[in-house]
Amino acid sequence: MAVMVVLGAKTYAQNQILGQSLNPNVITTAVPFVSISPDARGGAMGDCGVASEADVYSMHYNPAKYSFLKQNMSVGLGYSPWLRNLVPDMNLAYLAFATKLDSESALAATLRYFSCGEITFRDNEGNSLGDYKPNEWALDVAYSRMLTEYLSGAVAGRFIYSNLTQGQGEGSTVGWSVAADVAVYYKRPVEWFRDMDADFSWGVSINNIGSKVSYNNTSVEKDFIPTTLRFGPSLRMDIDEYNSLAFMVDVTKLLVPTPPTYRNDSIIYGMSDDVSVPVGMIQSFYDAPGYSFNDQGERVGKGPFYEELCEYNIGVGAEYWYNNVFAVRAGYFNETALKGNRKYVTLGAALKYNVFGLDISYLVPVNGTVGSNPLENTLRFNLTLDL
Repeated sequence: MAVMVVLGAKTYAQNQILGQSLNPNVITTAVPFVSISPDARGGAMGDCGVASEADVYSMHYNPAKYSFLKQNMSVGLGYSPWLRNLVPDMNLAYLAFATKLDSESALAATLRYFSCGEITFRDNEGNSLGDYKPNEWALDVAYSRMLTEYLSGAVAGRFIYSNLTQGQGEGSTVGWSVAADVAVYYKRPVEWFRDMDADFSWGVSINNIGSKVSYNNTSVEKDFIPTTLRFGPSLRMDIDEYNSLAFMVDVTKLLVPTPPTYRNDSIIYGMSDDVSVPVGMIQSFYDAPGYSFNDQGERVGKGPFYEELCEYNIGVGAEYWYNNVFAVRAGYFNETALKGNRKYVTLGAALKYNVFGLDISYLVPVNGTVGSNPLENTLRFNLTLDL
């Protein structure tokens, strides 16, 4: 935990220096709620989960893990308050279900519901149009199967519904999209330690490959959804009969075009982001402009390659279990100042009793900006039933 805090302070100091010469170029998408870690376990380990041990909440990180479930059936319920320091009624709720079909395959389904609370809509003159409760939700179904003794694969389908305007405003409409995930997961025992059993895992997942979203039926412009590449390794060690320890790293990148740099309505650096979804996914690996202009009209930046590297976010996490009954977790997540400056330390714990499990997590921003994270100083909860 101390190392994570020091790392966070160091990256914050570095970005303060970089911030003097670089202008932020954040990639924005529609329906960002599908990118929020919905469970307290992954949320306590720096939003890591692509290669961690399988559980009922694996849909968000890597649905291929479902083939490695130890339970025949599992049900989970997650709850995360949102912007709790500002409003009392915004939250993210998550319902997950997974079952083993046989020894080599599994089926899972999840429902994610994001409530924006009660909002008063007003016209251009400020007159009240009534109170509404905008909301968004996504329904997922995944099938996972063992491909070899140690490798599994999965495909998932997702329907995304976003009703933010509630029909208010000329031409406003509901935003929706159909998306898919593809993933692989590898796990096998290793003999790397003389007196300890250990498992090494890695995973790769591409989430939210789907159609663009529009909230206005009079406009041809549509926004990308957050198609995300996630990959990383994990190592779990059984220290003795009662104690186990796991470490993991997740690297994530949005497969969405980077906004170019304009001058006089012409693209000076970068590439056009008005492209199709497949082209945007491929282009996202090499389209960073690398340069922008400050208020004095001077060029600033460190080049396209540097900006491309900044688009990779890194999370590290650790998990300790005692007798498979009690767990403590910690993690750190880093995003460069150029791409949003999300930096936070995460902490959490878990308790298991028979078939019931309770997970909690807590997030502490370390980027030096108060209120920079909607989950700042907020407890998140999960309840799990394993059958």
